[in-house]
Amino acid sequence: MQTTWQQVLSQTFGFESLRPGQQPVVEALLAGRSAAAIFPTGSGKSLCYQLPALMLPNLTLVISPLLALMQDQVQFLQSKGIAAATIDSTQSREQTQQVMQGVRDGSIKILMVSVERLKNERFRQFMSEIPVSLLVVDEAHCISEWGHNFRPDYLKLPDYCREFAVKQVLLLTATATQAVIEDMRSHFAIAPQDVVTTGFYRPNLRLLVQPSPEHERVGKCLQWLQHLAKKSAEKQQDFAAVIYVTLQHTAEDVAEQLNRQLPFEVKAYHAGLGHEQREDIQQKFMRGDIPVIVATIAFGMGVDKSNIRQVMHYDLPKSTENYSQEIGRAGRDGNASDCIMLADESGLTVLENFVYGDTPELSSIEHVLNAIRQQTQSRNQVSQWEVLMTPLSAESNIRLLPLKTLLVNLEMRGVLTSQYSYFAEYRFKPELAESALLGQFHGEPQQFLQTVLNTCQKGRTWYTLDVEALEKAAGSSDIPVRVRALKALEYCQEKGWIQLESKQMTDVYRVDQQALADQSLAATLHQHFMQKQENEISRIHNMLALFREPQCVARRLSAYFGEDMGQDCGVCSVCRGQFRPWPEKTASASQLPADQQLFGYLAELRQKIQSQFGSQPSLDLQTRFLCGIQVPWLGKIRARQLSGFASCEQLSYAAVKARVQALTHGQ
Repeated sequence: MQTTWQQVLSQTFGFESLRPGQQPVVEALLAGRSAAAIFPTGSGKSLCYQLPALMLPNLTLVISPLLALMQDQVQFLQSKGIAAATIDSTQSREQTQQVMQGVRDGSIKILMVSVERLKNERFRQFMSEIPVSLLVVDEAHCISEWGHNFRPDYLKLPDYCREFAVKQVLLLTATATQAVIEDMRSHFAIAPQDVVTTGFYRPNLRLLVQPSPEHERVGKCLQWLQHLAKKSAEKQQDFAAVIYVTLQHTAEDVAEQLNRQLPFEVKAYHAGLGHEQREDIQQKFMRGDIPVIVATIAFGMGVDKSNIRQVMHYDLPKSTENYSQEIGRAGRDGNASDCIMLADESGLTVLENFVYGDTPELSSIEHVLNAIRQQTQSRNQVSQWEVLMTPLSAESNIRLLPLKTLLVNLEMRGVLTSQYSYFAEYRFKPELAESALLGQFHGEPQQFLQTVLNTCQKGRTWYTLDVEALEKAAGSSDIPVRVRALKALEYCQEKGWIQLESKQMTDVYRVDQQALADQSLAATLHQHFMQKQENEISRIHNMLALFREPQCVARRLSAYFGEDMGQDCGVCSVCRGQFRPWPEKTASASQLPADQQLFGYLAELRQKIQSQFGSQPSLDLQTRFLCGIQVPWLGKIRARQLSGFASCEQLSYAAVKARVQALTHGQ
């Protein structure tokens, strides 16, 4: 008799029924179709793949954006007796090899990796030999360029599906507008009826908007936390709270001030802390040793703590989607929890400046296109381009994420076609004498390994693979020589005979010379980025409108994601009669430095840029310098040490740019 999903649900997970939305997703997957699950945070998205994974014949491969999230999920699955594992950067060689062997022999049913792992040539070679039943994409909104948290590497996932012959996909996310859902669905050809949305409204969350000038916010955080501590003590319950800020130094300052006045510990959490320190703080927060975290958006994804009673926004969130995700960490046990917005418009400029810093200049885009043309022309029209991202970012003055986005756009326009990625350098250290290593093989395999060793560049203890010399010495064969050499070295590493290291990830593209020759290409791409910039700025202002209007906050939030609640929530600040008009934003034009001072700041910048790069800084580069927006060239000249850097960081980008333009033309 065939096992049903109801039996597996009861016997393995201990549940007698599924939550709303889970059943149609599970049944679609077991019927052989792809699906998407758009459920609120904490609504059981993970079970939608965990249950089918146990009933599908082959591996379920899960793409997850966060190491801590992967480790938590694996721990949960293992506690249920389910063979799940992760391959990640924290593991030793032996641990990784053990996991790979478990995947090979079928004893591991669920494997979790980051999307970046799929760029690893050795990992993709391994996966190409493994039958995969289902690819699961967590935080799938990252696929859409028009959503929040866009990650260019996610756009490669449809290609990887074809490479690994994966027939079914499950997309999971908590925050996606209708436009983003359509974008996600189209990338994987998911039928509209297999997109399951359960709604975004959570009745236990009280959305309270209390816009406050910055000098009042620490005091209000203090009042809310004292109130929470008192209530929790009366009920003899533990509590937790998260306070979100935009900048790292704000996290440190607010945590320090609260620590001086509260009887329990408050810790700052941000990307500027070391990995181990962040990990320690998060673990203590999860255990309840630290009840309150003051955090940037570096904290939160995958934090599944049931008793977070308060989420406060000291500063404005980056977008409505970010706000929805961040408040979604409160009240996961279903009990009433408060989500308090303390920010006013004073943080608007900082959010806008993040966006302006990600828009490549036209000259930078032209630099990238010329780099492609020069390399392909120098190879006698062999239309293949190899690129190391970090050096190209530094040369073109485009941040890494926008640079990846630029290359993805060139792919979408047919100019580039992604071929593969490889490490430009492989080196290994034998753990055996060379003769003993060769003695592990016989016949032709031994001869091939001897050729590999003979053609390597040899240091005192490390050998560096020389692919060009090896290809000349080994001649042609059915399997590319480079691939065969890597498989041989992988095998030796598995056996413990060598230590193998790889460096310098190189992306290889095929180039359509005709498409690349289009004279309007750079301008078209620049226009695309300008449109994206406009959309991002609009997204910020749409979020402000959500909080500024005297209408039910929960209802407006749900409507943003395409859900009609039908009635007001009754518990938000507007429904409780506590709506407050937002403070008027104070005019900041008068805060611009005097012309003479600006001249001095910009003269110092020009001298540094001329000396380092042999050119004059563009209008946008000068504006970014004054607004404190980091881009590669400013990092190269150590702009933070110059007196004018960030001197206008509280002012609007447009106002500073107009002033610089006027000054430049007046010279």
